[in-house]
Amino acid sequence: MVMMTKAEYLASLNDGRRIFADGEEIKDLTTHPQFATSLELVGDGYDRHHRPGRGACGPYFSIPHSREELKELLETLLGWDMVTVTTSQGLLALLTAAARMRSAHPEYAKRIEDYFDHCKDNDLRCVQAITDAKGDRTVAPGKQEDPDVYTRIVERRSDGIVVRGAKLHISSASISHELVVMPTKKMKPGEEDWAVACAIPVNAPGVRIVNTNYAPRDRHEDFPHSSRHNMPEGFVLLDDVFVPNERVFLAGETDHSATFAHSLGLWERLGGTAHLVEIGDTLVGLAQLIAESNGTQRISHIREKIAEMVIYATLVRAGLEAAIANAEPSPEGWYFPSELFTNAAKHFGAAEFSHMVRHLHDIGGGSIVTAPSIADLENEEVGEQIKKYMHTVDGVDGEYRTRLFHAIRDYTADAFGGWQLVTMIQSGGGLYAQRLVSRKHYDMDKAKALALEVVNGPKG
Repeated sequence: MVMMTKAEYLASLNDGRRIFADGEEIKDLTTHPQFATSLELVGDGYDRHHRPGRGACGPYFSIPHSREELKELLETLLGWDMVTVTTSQGLLALLTAAARMRSAHPEYAKRIEDYFDHCKDNDLRCVQAITDAKGDRTVAPGKQEDPDVYTRIVERRSDGIVVRGAKLHISSASISHELVVMPTKKMKPGEEDWAVACAIPVNAPGVRIVNTNYAPRDRHEDFPHSSRHNMPEGFVLLDDVFVPNERVFLAGETDHSATFAHSLGLWERLGGTAHLVEIGDTLVGLAQLIAESNGTQRISHIREKIAEMVIYATLVRAGLEAAIANAEPSPEGWYFPSELFTNAAKHFGAAEFSHMVRHLHDIGGGSIVTAPSIADLENEEVGEQIKKYMHTVDGVDGEYRTRLFHAIRDYTADAFGGWQLVTMIQSGGGLYAQRLVSRKHYDMDKAKALALEVVNGPKG
């Protein structure tokens, strides 16, 4: 067990993996401009966490054994890059699945624990590959015109399985080491070939990853957030990939096909809620700053909108803290967050997010999308005129206000903002899934009993 440095991480990516972007195959990720920022973020994380000597490991491999440890993990997680976050969440999701499957399938639980140790011992980064292409959404996996639109087992051997399919929206897949493949939903009897979970190295024969990225290719000063925080999105192709038995965690057992998605959803939603707490506070800060820059911070309807944003940020934080405070231990002594509070908090934060962004845009005004570029500010002929007319009140110069508008646009209405608006809804399985889980874990009998007291009066 030895931790990697940034240099060793970058070198580890030169392992024969097949990566594509902008219509071309990329032979060296470390020199390609589209991956520069993400590799810098992940590499810096390796150096920041690195400790020399055998037996050292990063905090992202910790398993919470109490509510306090779970809270500490989430507080620490906010300072990590996305790849490190998904590694922690994905491995904890696997352990959650192991705990739920152990009585019925102890061999799979043991393989998951061994795989966790393998990643920990080699300081690897993992991503979860769950969303299938799905084809016709109204047709079951086994009745699709093309059976490959749901990832499936196409061959079973004595030493492993062969899988084929595609996994979509896999953030940072190309710059990670491992793909943790899971069923996208519950499979029914007769759909055994599609009930598959396994771990695949990114450089395994038959794996190809096609990338997109919202990162700006130029004008970095006009994209102050996106230019410093971006990750590639992977369209992962699995073309008859062999997976040895020790890396297979489910192979046809439909009764546990939903276990992995539910386990991953729990940890993704918890992590998403933790980030929503920070995002909510950031939106409040941007709203207050632009109101002060516009000189409108004392106008009643502006104050009212910001107050509503404060309540939003506070309630998301309260939901996160409730999820931790009501965490429950597994038989192994691992602490998992409350299903009810995690899903309710994530749903509220995601569902109301666009409303808070609307408030910010209403407070800020049209210059969020029309402010001249930073290059225009620096132009000898028009720059000073722009600064003059962008100036408002004492203490707010035109350049600062222009940069503030660009930050709001980038964070909520352009590159990063567009990506965030979609992922806010879709990450962790979408709002409908969160409503289902919330209802499942809500004490409906207690609610009905209280309602009957209104109808009939208290018992006794």
